[in-house]
Amino acid sequence: MTQRRQHRRSSPQRFSLPGKDELTAYLASAPAGTRLREIARAFDIPPQGRAALRKHLAELSIDTEQVDNPATLLCEVSAIDDEGIAWALPVPSSDAEPLPIARSSAQRTPAFGQRFIGRIITEQNQTYIDVMRILGAHSQPLFGRLISGKSGWLFESASKGATQIIEAIDVPELSLQENCLVEVVSMSGHGRARRVKPVRNLGSIFHPDAFASLAIAEFELPHRFNDEAIRQAETATLSTSKSAEDITHIPIVTIDGEDAKDFDDGVYAEPLDDGNWRLIVAIADVSAYVSSDSALDIEARMRGNSVYLPGTVIPMLPEALSNGLCSLLPRQNRACLCVEMVITPEGKKQSHRFFRAIIHSHARLTYQQVQNVIDGVHDEADLDVPAGTVYNLTGAYHCLRAARDARGALELNIAEAKILFDEKDKPVAVETRHQREANQLIEEFMILANISAAETLEQARKICVYRVHDRPDPQKLDTLFELTESMGVAFAKGQVISPAVLNQLLARVKDSQAEMAINEAVLRCQARAVYDISNIGHYGLGLSRYAHFTSPIRRYADLLVHRALISHIEGTEQALASEQAKEIAVHISQTEQRAAKAERRTVARFAALLSHNLEGSQAEVVITGIVAAGLFVRLEDGITEGFIHRKTLPEDYYDIADAGMSLVGKHLGWHFTVGMTIEASILKVDIASGGVSLRWFAGGNQILPDHSGGRRRTGRRPKPIRNRPKRRHS
Repeated sequence: MTQRRQHRRSSPQRFSLPGKDELTAYLASAPAGTRLREIARAFDIPPQGRAALRKHLAELSIDTEQVDNPATLLCEVSAIDDEGIAWALPVPSSDAEPLPIARSSAQRTPAFGQRFIGRIITEQNQTYIDVMRILGAHSQPLFGRLISGKSGWLFESASKGATQIIEAIDVPELSLQENCLVEVVSMSGHGRARRVKPVRNLGSIFHPDAFASLAIAEFELPHRFNDEAIRQAETATLSTSKSAEDITHIPIVTIDGEDAKDFDDGVYAEPLDDGNWRLIVAIADVSAYVSSDSALDIEARMRGNSVYLPGTVIPMLPEALSNGLCSLLPRQNRACLCVEMVITPEGKKQSHRFFRAIIHSHARLTYQQVQNVIDGVHDEADLDVPAGTVYNLTGAYHCLRAARDARGALELNIAEAKILFDEKDKPVAVETRHQREANQLIEEFMILANISAAETLEQARKICVYRVHDRPDPQKLDTLFELTESMGVAFAKGQVISPAVLNQLLARVKDSQAEMAINEAVLRCQARAVYDISNIGHYGLGLSRYAHFTSPIRRYADLLVHRALISHIEGTEQALASEQAKEIAVHISQTEQRAAKAERRTVARFAALLSHNLEGSQAEVVITGIVAAGLFVRLEDGITEGFIHRKTLPEDYYDIADAGMSLVGKHLGWHFTVGMTIEASILKVDIASGGVSLRWFAGGNQILPDHSGGRRRTGRRPKPIRNRPKRRHS
């Protein structure tokens, strides 16, 4: 105990002292005789920091009787409009009109009713309030749904794993109804006595647009373009660069999903007389319309990428560009940045060159159409393309696929979740999709183009924003070794763990009970792919250099690579400085992760919505993860995630074993392992959070003691042992 107290006293301060301008602005609106503890509370300074604050005030020599600093002021968020823009007023309130909070603020946007220190700035003839410091972090917004209680509204959080139900204050002007999604702020109390106030109604939980609105609010996704950016996009005309080559005669086609609207890549292939193949990848020349530091560029950089939610796209660029002038629509001329590559029959690239061009997309094909030709269901003649178009593409793809197999790119068996909608945009089903050859065809063409981009910029000594993927963490690999050993799967320790070695392991367990557990463990070993101007290679693809070049409509990293390539082609100076490029790489890596989280949560909510009528029923589920509290499981649709609490498992004392992949009972020998199928009862489907609570019903293995004192595995499913309620003593 003594050591703990000493450690607590010696730990570093976890607060920052406000500057003179911030203190002056706060004291200007504070009542006379404001005490030190009130100042500390406003700036989230804990009691142990008050001595430092007192000393800080003395050093600043702030005269609380005469405070007049127009540069900074205390503000309060007075409204959040339908577009999610926060508006604020100075405190105390005056006759001044509320001002919007600047999007460029370094601080997080404060919530409704929250106070902050700000300053007035003017950008592009528009006046904003810039956030300097948010006061009272306890007032951060929460999101969830409203349910009716005996005495009024109750709030149920949409946060993952949050089960607490809180009393909500009625706000008549918001037209609150049962099951509407809302944003709330804390008003008073703690724990069960806590109360919240709804400040924004995001719509009924059963309305298709509500989940997108929730994701936009929850993850603070920028979704509205400023007027100047829209004007620049709508007034843009087809680029006619003098250096652009006319290749409109080449039958380039696009291949995308059935519901795609932005077509940023076109492909072409033809066999050469020497046995090699000529490939062309044409990518929309977004840099011709989005110049550096323009209003369009600032908006795109802030977003970092488009966000694809089920049924909704939040584009990086306005639709006039993303779905219009920069989209390679069929039978229309488009400005492109192209790469022409020559490969051998073994898929080895012999040469490549980048050039600007005007192309004419000859057809908009879908993955399904191309797959039907590959499978022999349809003939190429059934498609409106020149003879040989698809056959040549598939021929070149088989060469590239052979090269991929030779270098050993990682091949995880991961399915993509897809929500299906009807003609009225109502979600009707959920399905999982694995990549087929048509998808892999485009992927291999794009990978080769991305390799060529990285090689060109390296050779030209230009700043390149690489897509990097580090080697797996050695400690995580040790966990993988422990798991394979416990499951009796051969996987020698001490070898160099390349993607090819992991592929051999995955092939060894394919179609076995260990397949899911091993796939999950291999996935957990992987580092996160990010953007960086320093190259460490791409481990997963087995490449020494790699950059994103093929999707500048939806990824800012690709736009930066385009600009660097064009500066090389045209012999101009690269405008982007190294330090700035590094900062942007960090930012767009973060926006990519934010978009991925928003997409996962939204898919989970739609899946829960489609499963909410299953409450009270029984289902087979697959164990996907183990924690001390219980089992993470996946329902029969392959997407909906749920949780079985340990308290509902057969009565035993459980430990985590097998490198975190098993939950084992110490006394009665119950075993639950990742990848195992068991039966469970669905207790509750929480649509707002996307979570499902279940109770174990049957299944799992039990190892019982034999007569010799050893242990044996039963060959039949044992009778379930239920948790018994505790006996109450009178």
